Amino acid sequence: MPYKIGMVSLGCPKNQVDAEIMLSLLRNGGFEITGDERLADAIIVNTCGFIESAKAEAIENILEVSGYKENGNLKALIVTGCMAERYRDEVKKEIPEIDAVVGIGSNKDIVAIVKAALEGKGELCFDEKSELLLSGERVLSTPKYTAYLRIADGCDNKCTYCAIPSIRGGFRSRMMEDVLAEAKGLAENGVKELVLIAQDTTRYGEDIYGRLELPVLLKELCKINGIEWIRLLYIYPDRITDELLNVMAEEEKILKYLDIPLQHASGKILKRMNRSGDRESLTALLNKVRAKMPDMTIRTTFIVGFPDEDENDFRELAEFIKEIKFDRLGCFTYSMEEGTPAALFDNQIEEDVKARRMEVIMLEQSEVMEAINEAKVGTTASVLVEGFDSLNKCYYGRTKADAPDIDGKVFFETKKSFLPGDIILVEITDTLEYDVIGTVID
Repeated sequence: MPYKIGMVSLGCPKNQVDAEIMLSLLRNGGFEITGDERLADAIIVNTCGFIESAKAEAIENILEVSGYKENGNLKALIVTGCMAERYRDEVKKEIPEIDAVVGIGSNKDIVAIVKAALEGKGELCFDEKSELLLSGERVLSTPKYTAYLRIADGCDNKCTYCAIPSIRGGFRSRMMEDVLAEAKGLAENGVKELVLIAQDTTRYGEDIYGRLELPVLLKELCKINGIEWIRLLYIYPDRITDELLNVMAEEEKILKYLDIPLQHASGKILKRMNRSGDRESLTALLNKVRAKMPDMTIRTTFIVGFPDEDENDFRELAEFIKEIKFDRLGCFTYSMEEGTPAALFDNQIEEDVKARRMEVIMLEQSEVMEAINEAKVGTTASVLVEGFDSLNKCYYGRTKADAPDIDGKVFFETKKSFLPGDIILVEITDTLEYDVIGTVID
């Protein structure tokens, strides 16, 4: 009888793809995948280690899972992912219940590592980061109609607050033929929505082909039968070219949705972050995008409380946000991460000041979101059906303006029957705080 393997994957979609590749390797290696952790002989916790809150979540999950050694079948606890890569020796030293710690470059050996751990031969495995598998057969953990498509990994941008380059290594694109072959396979298995991901999606191809090849890749992806929605995440503002915007405007399958983590608007703070631009240049860029595609949904994230951010810098950010009126916005307080240049900067900001600034930004954004949602009432939208809410007796789904897991939903009642993955027309009739309500158009 085969050993049962459970997986807890934390963090970003890029980490999720790593987990899906490992699950496929394990299944092909003779293990049985189980979603019931109580029945698992071995459990892998695929961690995030980007910021302090992610590390805390990872440790909490590891400790919770370790309890199955006494209350379940668990014989081996394996920790993989970014926290494992970043902290290596410390992880097992701090949590002795762990049997094996696996860096990202050793994911390819996960079958042998799990087998050894089940035999009581726990290991610390850290091959070169460049050996991380960027592609391969996957056990999808997303619904069957949507999938993440990783086109590159690693990062060379070296933002001063960010530990990603030291964790994931330098930027590496996948060959275009490899990406297209995977996309075709996903389409043949019923995937309708591709969500393109990388640490910096806009840089795709530069390291292999000597130029930014995202526009070319997008055109090729649009030719694949079965794919109806193509969504872009993690767009770096410096590399939003006219060529990219033209392709987005011309191709119907490419959703008018850009996730552009801007991080700040003050030129002084952006320079300290080792990012280019200022409020004026960013405003010009966003106005250019909206002039080209007025129906564009722009999502962004900002960091408040970065070292040396004074009240003038914060006011400039707040005014910028109020002026631009982002369709989707996330705000985080600066997390001082060891090993990053910013951790050594003078003028670190007090935690209560960071929290207050974040609260101000999110309060203002909630008012923007309320107005954006109210403006949708009376309009129609294509909705990707995700399921049926048995408690509220209604269906729910996402519009083209809503990315999976991070944006809002549409709730709608109908006498018709739909399946997850169906794309239908819905008239928006009312709003909730971040979601909307509608009725199906016959």
